[in-house]
Amino acid sequence: MPTSTTRASSALPIRLRGVGRRFGERPVLHALDLDVTAGEIIAIVGPSGCGKSTLLRQVGGLDQPDTGTVDIDDSPTRPTDQRCAIAFQEPRLLPWRTLRQNVELGLPKARKRSERAEAGKGTTGSHPDKAAGSARITELLDLVGLGSSAGLRPRQVSGGMAQRTSLARALARAPKVLLLDEPFGALDALTRLRMHDLLLDIHRAEPTTVLLVTHDVDEALYLADRIVVLADLSQQRPAGASGAADTGTGAPTAGGAVHAPTAGGAPSIQRIVTVPGDRPRDRDDPALAELRLQLLADLGVHRVHAGNTTTSTLTASAATTTTAPSGHTGTPTAAGDLTGIPTAPAPTDHRTAPDSTDTNR
Repeated sequence: MPTSTTRASSALPIRLRGVGRRFGERPVLHALDLDVTAGEIIAIVGPSGCGKSTLLRQVGGLDQPDTGTVDIDDSPTRPTDQRCAIAFQEPRLLPWRTLRQNVELGLPKARKRSERAEAGKGTTGSHPDKAAGSARITELLDLVGLGSSAGLRPRQVSGGMAQRTSLARALARAPKVLLLDEPFGALDALTRLRMHDLLLDIHRAEPTTVLLVTHDVDEALYLADRIVVLADLSQQRPAGASGAADTGTGAPTAGGAVHAPTAGGAPSIQRIVTVPGDRPRDRDDPALAELRLQLLADLGVHRVHAGNTTTSTLTASAATTTTAPSGHTGTPTAAGDLTGIPTAPAPTDHRTAPDSTDTNR
Protein backbone atom coordinates (compact mmCIF):
# COMPACT_ATOMS: atom_id res chain seq x y z
CA MET A 1 0.00 0.00 0.00
CA PRO A 2 2.38 2.85 1.02
CA THR A 3 5.09 3.72 -1.47
CA SER A 4 7.04 6.02 0.84
CA THR A 5 10.36 4.82 2.17
CA THR A 6 10.89 4.81 5.91
CA ARG A 7 12.37 8.06 7.19
CA ALA A 8 14.82 8.48 10.03
CA SER A 9 12.77 8.80 13.19
CA SER A 10 12.11 12.38 14.23
CA ALA A 11 9.73 11.41 17.03
CA LEU A 12 10.12 13.16 20.37
CA PRO A 13 9.35 12.02 23.93
CA ILE A 14 6.61 13.64 26.03
CA ARG A 15 6.57 14.16 29.79
CA LEU A 16 3.63 15.35 31.87
CA ARG A 17 4.03 16.08 35.59
CA GLY A 18 1.21 16.94 37.98
CA VAL A 19 -1.03 18.23 35.19
CA GLY A 20 -4.36 19.59 36.38
CA ARG A 21 -7.14 21.44 34.56
CA ARG A 22 -10.46 22.76 35.80
CA PHE A 23 -13.34 24.40 34.00
CA GLY A 24 -15.05 26.53 36.62
CA GLU A 25 -15.68 24.28 39.61
CA ARG A 26 -15.45 21.11 37.55
CA PRO A 27 -12.13 19.22 37.70
CA VAL A 28 -11.25 17.57 34.40
CA LEU A 29 -7.61 16.57 34.91
CA HIS A 30 -5.80 16.17 38.21
CA ALA A 31 -2.31 15.04 39.26
CA LEU A 32 -1.64 13.49 35.87
CA ASP A 33 1.87 12.05 35.46
CA LEU A 34 2.81 10.36 32.19
CA ASP A 35 5.99 9.59 30.27
CA VAL A 36 5.72 8.77 26.56
CA THR A 37 8.73 7.34 24.75
CA ALA A 38 9.71 8.75 21.37
CA GLY A 39 7.89 6.82 18.62
CA GLU A 40 5.42 5.19 21.00
CA ILE A 41 1.70 4.90 20.22
CA ILE A 42 -0.39 5.69 23.28
CA ALA A 43 -4.17 5.21 23.30
CA ILE A 44 -6.21 7.28 25.76
CA VAL A 45 -9.58 5.85 26.82
CA GLY A 46 -12.14 6.75 29.43
CA PRO A 47 -15.78 7.80 29.88
CA SER A 48 -17.09 10.93 28.20
CA GLY A 49 -16.05 14.04 30.10
CA CYS A 50 -12.93 12.55 31.70
CA GLY A 51 -10.52 14.90 29.91
CA LYS A 52 -9.21 12.88 26.96
CA SER A 53 -9.38 15.70 24.43
CA THR A 54 -8.32 18.19 27.11
CA LEU A 55 -5.15 16.15 27.58
CA LEU A 56 -4.40 16.32 23.84
CA ARG A 57 -4.89 20.07 23.93
CA GLN A 58 -2.33 20.41 26.72
CA VAL A 59 0.28 18.50 24.71
CA GLY A 60 -0.44 20.42 21.50
CA GLY A 61 -0.30 23.83 23.17
CA LEU A 62 -3.95 24.56 22.36
CA ASP A 63 -4.67 24.97 26.07
CA GLN A 64 -2.62 25.49 29.22
CA PRO A 65 -2.85 23.43 32.41
CA ASP A 66 -3.83 25.12 35.67
CA THR A 67 -1.13 23.12 37.47
CA GLY A 68 1.82 21.02 36.42
CA THR A 69 4.08 20.97 33.37
CA VAL A 70 4.00 19.50 29.88
CA ASP A 71 7.35 19.00 28.10
CA ILE A 72 8.21 17.73 24.65
CA ASP A 73 11.83 16.63 24.40
CA ASP A 74 12.64 18.31 27.74
CA SER A 75 11.34 21.73 26.67
CA PRO A 76 7.94 23.19 27.63
CA THR A 77 5.13 23.12 25.11
CA ARG A 78 4.41 26.40 23.36
CA PRO A 79 1.09 27.88 22.20
CA THR A 80 0.02 25.94 19.08
CA ASP A 81 3.26 23.99 19.32
CA GLN A 82 4.75 23.53 15.86
CA ARG A 83 6.26 20.20 16.86
CA CYS A 84 2.73 18.76 16.94
CA ALA A 85 -0.01 18.13 14.41
CA ILE A 86 -3.58 17.15 15.16
CA ALA A 87 -6.34 15.31 13.29
CA PHE A 88 -9.95 15.31 14.49
CA GLN A 89 -12.94 13.00 14.21
CA GLU A 90 -14.22 15.11 11.29
CA PRO A 91 -11.79 15.69 8.39
CA ARG A 92 -12.48 19.46 8.34
CA LEU A 93 -11.48 19.85 4.70
CA LEU A 94 -12.12 23.05 2.76
CA PRO A 95 -14.86 22.11 0.26
CA TRP A 96 -13.68 24.51 -2.48
CA ARG A 97 -10.17 23.02 -2.54
CA THR A 98 -9.05 19.75 -4.09
CA LEU A 99 -7.64 17.00 -1.90
CA ARG A 100 -4.14 18.00 -2.98
CA GLN A 101 -4.79 21.64 -2.10
CA ASN A 102 -6.15 20.62 1.30
CA VAL A 103 -2.99 18.67 2.03
CA GLU A 104 -0.95 21.70 0.95
CA LEU A 105 -2.41 23.62 3.87
CA GLY A 106 -0.45 21.39 6.23
CA LEU A 107 2.96 22.36 4.89
CA PRO A 108 4.95 24.28 7.51
CA LYS A 109 5.13 28.01 7.10
CA ALA A 110 8.36 29.53 5.90
CA ARG A 111 10.87 30.21 8.61
CA LYS A 112 11.79 33.73 9.46
CA ARG A 113 14.58 35.30 7.45
CA SER A 114 16.97 35.24 10.39
CA GLU A 115 16.34 31.55 10.96
CA ARG A 116 17.05 30.80 7.32
CA ALA A 117 20.29 32.77 7.54
CA GLU A 118 21.39 30.84 10.63
CA ALA A 119 20.66 27.59 8.81
CA GLY A 120 22.93 28.70 5.97
CA LYS A 121 20.15 28.88 3.40
CA GLY A 122 20.41 32.55 2.58
CA THR A 123 18.35 35.52 3.58
CA THR A 124 16.31 36.09 0.48
CA GLY A 125 12.88 34.67 -0.18
CA SER A 126 10.12 33.96 2.29
CA HIS A 127 8.54 30.81 0.84
CA PRO A 128 9.66 27.22 1.23
CA ASP A 129 10.99 25.56 -1.87
CA LYS A 130 7.90 24.92 -3.99
CA ALA A 131 9.34 21.92 -5.79
CA ALA A 132 10.19 20.21 -2.49
CA GLY A 133 6.73 21.02 -1.11
CA SER A 134 5.03 19.65 -4.21
CA ALA A 135 7.08 16.45 -4.03
CA ARG A 136 6.20 16.08 -0.36
CA ILE A 137 2.46 16.38 -1.08
CA THR A 138 2.70 13.80 -3.86
CA GLU A 139 4.55 11.44 -1.50
CA LEU A 140 1.92 11.82 1.22
CA LEU A 141 -1.02 11.34 -1.14
CA ASP A 142 0.61 8.13 -2.38
CA LEU A 143 1.24 7.07 1.20
CA VAL A 144 -2.47 7.27 2.07
CA GLY A 145 -3.55 5.75 -1.24
CA LEU A 146 -4.98 8.94 -2.80
CA GLY A 147 -2.46 9.65 -5.55
CA SER A 148 -5.04 9.11 -8.30
CA SER A 149 -7.70 11.16 -6.47
CA ALA A 150 -5.66 14.30 -5.77
CA GLY A 151 -7.73 16.48 -8.10
CA LEU A 152 -11.10 15.60 -6.54
CA ARG A 153 -12.96 17.82 -4.09
CA PRO A 154 -14.22 16.65 -0.67
CA ARG A 155 -17.83 16.27 -1.87
CA GLN A 156 -16.66 13.81 -4.51
CA VAL A 157 -14.99 11.34 -2.14
CA SER A 158 -16.06 8.97 0.63
CA GLY A 159 -15.70 9.63 4.34
CA GLY A 160 -12.72 7.29 4.52
CA MET A 161 -10.95 9.12 1.69
CA ALA A 162 -11.63 12.46 3.36
CA GLN A 163 -10.16 11.16 6.61
CA ARG A 164 -7.08 9.90 4.81
CA THR A 165 -6.68 13.38 3.35
CA SER A 166 -6.88 14.81 6.86
CA LEU A 167 -4.10 12.46 8.02
CA ALA A 168 -1.93 13.42 5.05
CA ARG A 169 -2.46 17.11 5.85
CA ALA A 170 -1.38 16.51 9.46
CA LEU A 171 1.73 14.67 8.28
CA ALA A 172 2.66 17.41 5.81
CA ARG A 173 4.33 19.42 8.56
CA ALA A 174 6.50 16.40 9.51
CA PRO A 175 5.31 16.50 13.13
CA LYS A 176 7.37 15.10 15.96
CA VAL A 177 4.11 14.35 17.83
CA LEU A 178 0.86 13.34 16.13
CA LEU A 179 -2.33 13.95 18.13
CA LEU A 180 -5.39 12.01 16.96
CA ASP A 181 -8.76 12.88 18.50
CA GLU A 182 -11.06 9.97 17.59
CA PRO A 183 -9.99 10.17 13.94
CA PHE A 184 -11.99 7.08 12.92
CA GLY A 185 -15.06 7.58 15.10
CA ALA A 186 -17.34 8.70 12.25
CA LEU A 187 -16.40 5.89 9.85
CA ASP A 188 -18.24 2.64 9.18
CA ALA A 189 -16.85 -0.52 10.77
CA LEU A 190 -15.10 -1.90 7.67
CA THR A 191 -13.50 1.43 6.73
CA ARG A 192 -12.35 1.84 10.32
CA LEU A 193 -10.51 -1.49 10.23
CA ARG A 194 -8.76 -0.45 7.03
CA MET A 195 -7.82 2.87 8.57
CA HIS A 196 -6.23 1.05 11.51
CA ASP A 197 -3.86 -0.76 9.14
CA LEU A 198 -3.21 2.47 7.25
CA LEU A 199 -2.22 4.25 10.45
CA LEU A 200 0.26 1.50 11.26
CA ASP A 201 1.66 1.73 7.71
CA ILE A 202 2.00 5.49 8.13
CA HIS A 203 3.71 5.06 11.50
CA ARG A 204 6.28 2.73 9.93
CA ALA A 205 6.92 5.07 7.01
CA GLU A 206 6.70 8.35 8.97
CA PRO A 207 7.88 7.54 12.52
CA THR A 208 6.39 9.89 15.09
CA THR A 209 5.04 9.81 18.63
CA VAL A 210 1.27 9.24 18.58
CA LEU A 211 -1.37 10.07 21.18
CA LEU A 212 -4.71 8.56 20.12
CA VAL A 213 -8.00 9.36 21.85
CA THR A 214 -10.60 6.66 21.27
CA HIS A 215 -13.79 5.21 22.75
CA ASP A 216 -13.15 1.89 20.99
CA VAL A 217 -11.33 -0.60 23.22
CA ASP A 218 -10.61 -2.96 20.31
CA GLU A 219 -9.05 -0.08 18.38
CA ALA A 220 -6.83 0.77 21.33
CA LEU A 221 -5.69 -2.84 21.73
CA TYR A 222 -4.86 -3.22 18.04
CA LEU A 223 -2.95 0.04 17.60
CA ALA A 224 -1.34 1.06 20.87
CA ASP A 225 1.82 0.09 22.71
CA ARG A 226 0.17 1.22 25.94
CA ILE A 227 -3.35 2.24 26.92
CA VAL A 228 -3.97 5.02 29.44
CA VAL A 229 -7.32 4.71 31.23
CA LEU A 230 -8.59 8.05 32.54
CA ALA A 231 -11.06 8.30 35.42
CA ASP A 232 -14.11 10.56 35.52
CA LEU A 233 -13.16 12.93 38.35
CA SER A 234 -16.73 14.18 38.68
CA GLN A 235 -17.71 10.73 39.96
CA GLN A 236 -14.97 10.57 42.60
CA ARG A 237 -14.56 12.00 46.07
CA PRO A 238 -11.33 13.60 47.17
CA ALA A 239 -8.77 11.23 48.63
CA GLY A 240 -9.32 10.78 52.35
CA ALA A 241 -13.02 11.60 52.21
CA SER A 242 -15.31 9.31 54.17
CA GLY A 243 -17.25 6.67 52.35
CA ALA A 244 -16.41 4.08 49.74
CA ALA A 245 -15.67 6.45 46.88
CA ASP A 246 -11.88 6.62 47.29
CA THR A 247 -11.28 5.36 43.78
CA GLY A 248 -7.90 4.77 42.22
CA THR A 249 -6.70 2.55 45.07
CA GLY A 250 -6.11 -1.15 45.06
CA ALA A 251 -3.60 -3.72 43.88
CA PRO A 252 -2.31 -3.61 40.32
CA THR A 253 -4.20 -5.79 37.88
CA ALA A 254 -2.76 -7.86 35.07
CA GLY A 255 -1.24 -5.70 32.37
CA GLY A 256 -1.27 -2.38 34.21
CA ALA A 257 -0.66 -0.38 37.34
CA VAL A 258 -3.27 1.36 39.46
CA HIS A 259 -2.46 4.96 40.38
CA ALA A 260 -3.15 5.75 44.04
CA PRO A 261 -4.94 8.93 45.12
CA THR A 262 -2.92 12.00 45.98
CA ALA A 263 -3.58 14.66 48.55
CA GLY A 264 -6.25 16.82 46.84
CA GLY A 265 -8.11 14.04 45.09
CA ALA A 266 -7.67 10.91 43.01
CA PRO A 267 -5.36 11.30 40.00
CA SER A 268 -6.77 11.28 36.49
CA ILE A 269 -4.94 8.15 35.40
CA GLN A 270 -6.80 5.11 36.67
CA ARG A 271 -4.54 2.55 35.04
CA ILE A 272 -1.89 2.15 32.36
CA VAL A 273 -1.99 -1.10 30.39
CA THR A 274 0.92 -2.44 28.35
CA VAL A 275 -0.43 -4.27 25.31
CA PRO A 276 1.44 -7.54 24.61
CA GLY A 277 2.82 -8.43 21.20
CA ASP A 278 4.24 -6.50 18.30
CA ARG A 279 2.17 -4.54 15.79
CA PRO A 280 0.30 -5.52 13.69
CA ARG A 281 -1.38 -7.85 16.16
CA ASP A 282 -3.74 -10.76 15.71
CA ARG A 283 -7.20 -9.38 16.50
CA ASP A 284 -8.23 -12.84 17.76
CA ASP A 285 -5.35 -13.18 20.23
CA PRO A 286 -6.79 -14.61 23.50
CA ALA A 287 -4.51 -12.30 25.51
CA LEU A 288 -6.15 -9.30 23.87
CA ALA A 289 -9.59 -10.72 24.59
CA GLU A 290 -8.77 -10.93 28.30
CA LEU A 291 -7.40 -7.39 28.33
CA ARG A 292 -10.53 -6.22 26.54
CA LEU A 293 -12.73 -7.49 29.37
CA GLN A 294 -10.48 -5.81 31.94
CA LEU A 295 -10.56 -2.49 30.10
CA LEU A 296 -14.33 -2.61 29.69
CA ALA A 297 -14.60 -3.22 33.44
CA ASP A 298 -12.38 -0.17 34.01
CA LEU A 299 -14.82 1.81 31.88
CA GLY A 300 -17.83 0.64 33.88
CA VAL A 301 -19.02 -2.23 31.70
CA HIS A 302 -19.13 -5.50 33.64
CA ARG A 303 -20.32 -8.88 32.45
CA VAL A 304 -21.95 -11.36 34.83
CA HIS A 305 -22.65 -14.86 33.53
CA ALA A 306 -25.42 -16.98 35.03
CA GLY A 307 -25.91 -20.21 33.12
CA ASN A 308 -26.63 -19.30 29.51
CA THR A 309 -27.75 -15.78 30.41
CA THR A 310 -25.49 -12.73 30.25
CA THR A 311 -26.39 -9.62 32.19
CA SER A 312 -24.61 -6.31 32.54
CA THR A 313 -24.18 -3.86 35.38
CA LEU A 314 -22.47 -0.51 35.31
CA THR A 315 -20.84 -0.72 38.71
CA ALA A 316 -19.67 -3.55 40.88
CA SER A 317 -21.58 -2.14 43.83
CA ALA A 318 -24.97 -2.05 42.09
CA ALA A 319 -26.20 -5.07 44.05
CA THR A 320 -25.83 -3.26 47.35
CA THR A 321 -27.20 0.10 46.29
CA THR A 322 -30.43 -0.84 44.49
CA THR A 323 -33.51 0.55 46.19
CA ALA A 324 -37.00 -0.85 45.75
CA PRO A 325 -39.66 1.44 44.31
CA SER A 326 -42.28 2.75 46.70
CA GLY A 327 -44.69 0.02 47.72
CA HIS A 328 -42.42 -2.86 46.82
CA THR A 329 -40.04 -4.96 48.84
CA GLY A 330 -37.33 -7.29 47.75
CA THR A 331 -33.89 -8.65 48.45
CA PRO A 332 -30.89 -7.72 46.30
CA THR A 333 -29.57 -10.62 44.25
CA ALA A 334 -26.04 -11.23 42.99
CA ALA A 335 -26.88 -9.41 39.79
CA GLY A 336 -28.32 -6.42 41.61
CA ASP A 337 -32.01 -7.20 40.91
CA LEU A 338 -34.75 -7.14 43.54
CA THR A 339 -36.87 -10.23 44.00
CA GLY A 340 -40.31 -9.67 42.57
CA ILE A 341 -39.33 -6.52 40.66
CA PRO A 342 -38.98 -7.00 36.90
CA THR A 343 -35.90 -5.52 35.27
CA ALA A 344 -35.24 -4.64 31.66
CA PRO A 345 -33.07 -7.12 29.75
CA ALA A 346 -29.47 -6.01 29.36
CA PRO A 347 -27.51 -6.10 26.09
CA THR A 348 -25.49 -9.25 25.60
CA ASP A 349 -22.28 -7.55 24.57
CA HIS A 350 -20.53 -4.20 24.41
CA ARG A 351 -18.08 -3.26 21.73
CA THR A 352 -17.18 0.10 23.24
CA ALA A 353 -17.52 2.01 26.46
CA PRO A 354 -20.76 3.85 27.35
CA ASP A 355 -21.43 7.03 25.36
CA SER A 356 -19.23 5.65 22.59
CA THR A 357 -20.63 8.12 20.09
CA ASP A 358 -19.74 11.16 22.14
CA THR A 359 -16.58 13.13 21.62
CA ASN A 360 -15.09 14.46 24.84
CA ARG A 361 -14.05 18.07 24.83
